[in-house]
Amino acid sequence: MTGGPVGLLASLRGFAATATGLLRTRLELFKLELHEEAGRLLGLLLWGFAAVLLAVVGAAFVAVFLVVLFWDGHRLVALGLFSVLFVGAAALAVGMALRLARRGSGLFAASLAELRRDEAGLRPDEAREAAP
Repeated sequence: MTGGPVGLLASLRGFAATATGLLRTRLELFKLELHEEAGRLLGLLLWGFAAVLLAVVGAAFVAVFLVVLFWDGHRLVALGLFSVLFVGAAALAVGMALRLARRGSGLFAASLAELRRDEAGLRPDEAREAAP
């Protein structure tokens, strides 16, 4: 029994090293998911900004162009038709931005799945058999 405490200490050190490695891996995964979410939010912001900017600039240019082009004849009809076209395009861009927002991010889904897998792997055999 002379090697008992030394073996226990070595076992505890091995456990600590393994736990530290698992924690480091999970934190790296967390960081990666955080960067992916930041990219998704940046894309959402840019698409929303583009939709608003394009709608405003497009509507202004079309309105001026059509008023000048059809000054003597059907300026109101042409202005109305092209205004509907650009407002429809802006609505499409807003729809794309809303679709991105509703889709959600799935932020930390991979980290949570890995933690669940770790938890299941650390359970005793009888607890694993009882777990769904």
